[in-house]
Amino acid sequence: MMKTIADFNHVFFIGVAGTGMSAIAQYLKGVGKEVSGSDRYFTPGVFNDTRDKLQAVGISCFEQDGTGITNLTQLVVVSTAVEDTVFEVQKAKQLNIPIIKRSELLALIAESKKTIAVGGTSGKSTTSAMLFDILEYAGLKPSIISGAGLVSIIKEGKIGNAKVGDGEWLVIEADESDGSIVQYHPEIGLLLNVDKDHKEIEVLMDVFNTFRNNSKTFVVNDGHPLAKQLSQSSRLDFSSNPSSPAFYKALDFQQKGFEINFVIQDTPFSLYTVGRHNMENALAAVAIAHLLGVDLFTCSSALKHYEGIYRRHQVVGEHDGVWLIDDYAHNPAKCAASISACQPIAPKVIAWFQPHGYGPTRFLKDDFVKEIAAVLRPQDEIWMSEIFYAGGTAVKDISANDLIQEIKALGKNAFFVEDRNQFVKEIKTHLTGNCVLLLMGARDPGLEKFAQQVWQELKG
Repeated sequence: MMKTIADFNHVFFIGVAGTGMSAIAQYLKGVGKEVSGSDRYFTPGVFNDTRDKLQAVGISCFEQDGTGITNLTQLVVVSTAVEDTVFEVQKAKQLNIPIIKRSELLALIAESKKTIAVGGTSGKSTTSAMLFDILEYAGLKPSIISGAGLVSIIKEGKIGNAKVGDGEWLVIEADESDGSIVQYHPEIGLLLNVDKDHKEIEVLMDVFNTFRNNSKTFVVNDGHPLAKQLSQSSRLDFSSNPSSPAFYKALDFQQKGFEINFVIQDTPFSLYTVGRHNMENALAAVAIAHLLGVDLFTCSSALKHYEGIYRRHQVVGEHDGVWLIDDYAHNPAKCAASISACQPIAPKVIAWFQPHGYGPTRFLKDDFVKEIAAVLRPQDEIWMSEIFYAGGTAVKDISANDLIQEIKALGKNAFFVEDRNQFVKEIKTHLTGNCVLLLMGARDPGLEKFAQQVWQELKG
């Protein structure tokens, strides 16, 4: 079994186009490994942006037919979505090639660097990006393996979710949804929040407690009641609560349109982004950077240039007074925070959400209803299309319309449009000259295309 990343040179990824897989593949290529991979979305003669960008950095891409796995292959990597029955997995077994999960490989990579692992049920990608940008600006030449593309890296013509730097620090996202967070032993562990998402709170707290115990230094959001319970020392923690004992505090929050302003220890900060939750994400990044010796003025200067990440309150455009914003929000807390963050932009917010998975939607139904209904203003609206189904044996005993009907029963403006392709047609009469149209959803690879479709229909 592979014990370090020095134990292999030729590695093959099954499902390499996935966000988590492509990030690790690019990182390993960046540190000198021979990397290749396959994906079910790779079809001959059909354009695939991810494939082109992987090949541009020297990663060989194949159809998912087994041709990419050869006697030279020393390691095969699979995600949790890849089952043992997949032909390529069977071929790897026949050739006696070691097979490991993506999370196991990330744990090996984390052992090879001084690692900062960012955990929590919300904000991991954004905080990781902000921290990376600060460290990069400060000249520490960090590396990153992220769950989303950083705009600053995308502008280099890359996917944007990974970069190899010459410095000693690596920033990674530590995922609690599959329990893989317990595999990491980082130099610094960061816990942003704990909210019901993929698992019950009791299970999450147990997982995050292991994460705490595995981290040499552990930093938590003291303003979050559950995260606070895992504090190692208030001298390390952060909070937006003025009465908190946490050492790092963000105060005087203001949002004007697409800009937020606040103060950390008498140092003013200004970012081109939205929402109080992004103030907390920035505060978390600043707390970690400061622990590494970066002064607050440098942190502030770096974040003035923060360009955001892919599908996190990404502004698609503005047409006839309607701002179209695309966001990755997909659990109750994230959806509520996303809607709230858009409210200072315009007098009216029309939010659309596509839940993913029948099991997760059933598990979180009451929380979705409660959180979304609580944040909607009298003039705001929530629309939903039917649950995204990725395949498998799920029991389809719940509909997005069930959530809509319960939100409507609470006196809120809630609407169901089963086919999302009919969404723009249905909302035409609901649009005003000064409003935000917010699209929310995750896991569905077609959501980026859908945002562009909505944009074209709005302009048409």
